[in-house]
Parts: sequence; structure tokens; C-alpha cells
Amino acid sequence: MHINFEFKARHNNIEEAETILQREQPLFVCEDHQVDTYFNVPNGRLKLREGTIEQALIFYRRTNVAGAKQSDVILYQHPADAALKQILVQSLGVKTVVDKRRRIYFIGNVKFHFDTVVGLGSFIEVEAIDKDGSIGLETLKEQCRHYQQLLGVGDEDFIAGSYSDLLLAKKSSVA
Repeated sequence: MHINFEFKARHNNIEEAETILQREQPLFVCEDHQVDTYFNVPNGRLKLREGTIEQALIFYRRTNVAGAKQSDVILYQHPADAALKQILVQSLGVKTVVDKRRRIYFIGNVKFHFDTVVGLGSFIEVEAIDKDGSIGLETLKEQCRHYQQLLGVGDEDFIAGSYSDLLLAKKSSVA
């Protein structure tokens, strides 16, 4: 398990924010089309990520509060496998599916996502990652504060939950 300190925020102009980040000379990893299938679990969140680049089964716990927050993550990376998805679908049931285009960058231990989510719009995610406990929570928090300011993210832009929560809320308000 590793610790993330992260934020997710709505952004009206992710292209401009991405240009600002590029001035910091980040490592561009890729643009990925990702479909995250969320499953019904008794605690935390479990999702299967199927991307053109990233393939992972991800379990995480975090509080749904707006702003930067700690997330405890267990990540299992694997080759694409239809049988794994079928096992999860049959045993747990699908909660919701998130379809997005994601541009991924890194600066050191900090990962940046510039996301366009089907049905929701444009977002920025910043994840300060401590894989082995060597960085510390205070440094992770400071990294998030720094990039919040750099990318022009206001406190009012923060999203408390996950994309899955936003999609589920949208579906229930339509029903």
C-alpha cells in the first residue's frame, strides 16, 4: 500500500493549465483512453482500469471532502484480461463506469492528470505519491498546495468525491 495526497478539481480550461505545467518541464507519459469499471464493495472503492496504456485493479479509501486529501491505495497492475473483468462483474456487480481521456505527466513523485470525462466535463487531478514512506505527509500536502496555486485551481473548484460519485449523482438526479 502507498499513500497519495491528492486533489481533483473542475477546470474550465485544462489546455491553459496544461500549458502552465509544461513550463515546469514535466515528463509527459502519455494520452490514454481509460474506462474505469467500479464494483459494489462494502468499504472503500474498487475499480478495474482498462486503458490503452494503464491496466490495473485499484482499491482505495479516502474521505469525500472537497480539497486535497489523503488516499490509501493498493494497485495491482496486470496485462489486459477479459476473464478478470468477468469474475469481478459476476461476483460483485457493476456500480458505474467512467469513460475518460487522460493526459498524464510527472514531476518527481507528483502525477498530473488532465481529464475529459464523458458526461461530466474537464478536470485536473494532482497526486503527490509516497510509495515507500520516505517523503512524508507534510511534504505531500505542500506539493499539492504548490500545484493548486500554479495551475490556478480555486478552493471552489475542488471535487469531494470521485468521477464515479459524480456520475451516480447525475443519474439519480435525472431519475
